[in-house]
Amino acid sequence: MHEWLIENPHIRTIRVAASDLNGVARGKRMPVRFADKVATDGTRFPMSVLNLDIWGEDIEGSPLVLESGDRDGVLTPTERGFMPMPWLENPSGLLPIWMYHEDGRPYMGDPRHALAAVQKRYKDKGLTPVVAVELEFFLIDDAGKRLRVPMSPRSGKRRVAGEILSLRALDQFDEFFSELYDACEAMDIPADTSISEAGLGQFEINLMHQGDALKAADDAWLFKMLVKGMARKHGFAASFMAKPYEDYAGNGLHMHYSVLDAEGKNVFDDGSATGSDMLRHAVNGCLNGMPGSTLIFAPHANSYARFVPGAHAPTGIAWAYENRTAAIRIPSGPPAARRIEHRLAGGDVNPYLSIAAVLGAAMNGIEDATDPPAPITGNAYSQDLPLVPMTWEGAIDAFETNPETARIFDPELIRNMVMTKRQEAQYMAELSVEEQTEIYLDTV
Repeated sequence: MHEWLIENPHIRTIRVAASDLNGVARGKRMPVRFADKVATDGTRFPMSVLNLDIWGEDIEGSPLVLESGDRDGVLTPTERGFMPMPWLENPSGLLPIWMYHEDGRPYMGDPRHALAAVQKRYKDKGLTPVVAVELEFFLIDDAGKRLRVPMSPRSGKRRVAGEILSLRALDQFDEFFSELYDACEAMDIPADTSISEAGLGQFEINLMHQGDALKAADDAWLFKMLVKGMARKHGFAASFMAKPYEDYAGNGLHMHYSVLDAEGKNVFDDGSATGSDMLRHAVNGCLNGMPGSTLIFAPHANSYARFVPGAHAPTGIAWAYENRTAAIRIPSGPPAARRIEHRLAGGDVNPYLSIAAVLGAAMNGIEDATDPPAPITGNAYSQDLPLVPMTWEGAIDAFETNPETARIFDPELIRNMVMTKRQEAQYMAELSVEEQTEIYLDTV
């Protein structure tokens, strides 16, 4: 029997799950007695399952469906192995998996393989990206017709205010956060600092940096699943959707990264406060990659409601030192810790694709060795800057045609993503904002 199951004899059922393009977990439930078989041999399901729309429906006209006979892919366990699912009432185990062709080739429409390919570009140059993410989410009472802040389990009151860095706001949900941190420990998710944010019932938790970009993306994907599940266990919802409340700031997923050479030295550090040439090259790659990858950073209809000037979501393509209004920020601190913060992505992203887009664009810049324009100073929102695509349709078109994107993602993933988003855009256009929110609240 698998070692983890021997150590956890109380487990009754297991799940196997892979991420689709939207970051939704797709997989199967099975009795624990079949765990050894799936851990050894993997499982199978149609390749089209990783290319469903946000409703979980097939993509009309996709070559993965009728044209190919809806053929199977082979899914095998990732390096992560089994882990508990603390948000469920019955003791259950989760086994993350990813998809391959029958002949053993990675299926490049799988978001995790997309990131693995980008990480290999670094490895081939003797480099290792070090990645950390900050995830924002809302706790929400969605039992009525309109979204509200949940009642505090301690006071029974609803705090209808943005409470930035409020300990009181955190302590109102002390039991939830305590159980959440215990669950992160059990799942090997390195949750660090938590704070209250500017939105109604909005919080942010930082995940510690990882020298393995796949592990960092796994952590973020599993963390989103955990937070949503744990919130339901406590009687309310948690949502990473980009903009659940029109009048408050939305959710972001900020990514920090540096790059180590073969000796473990940070290549962004040259001993100065401004950083190395390679840092500037990576910055330029990220700036050049923003128009084509906006669909990755803002993948849903609701994502574009977050792009409001002055609302903590960058819209201009620019970089700066220690400036949170810019899309690319170089934080201050000791030179050895010099890093880049990429601030464009919403909380509703697929972490595998978002991290791949950032690291891939940075590698494009490192390979091209070209410098960015001068860093800005002051308020980015008040400056005449080139903008990322500000509509969903514009972002879809840019993702399909931008040459920088084609350097990062496999043509099959680009095709699948474009077909998925055009289908979603068609059907979302028929729905009200309230109906769209109902769909996005739990899924993203």
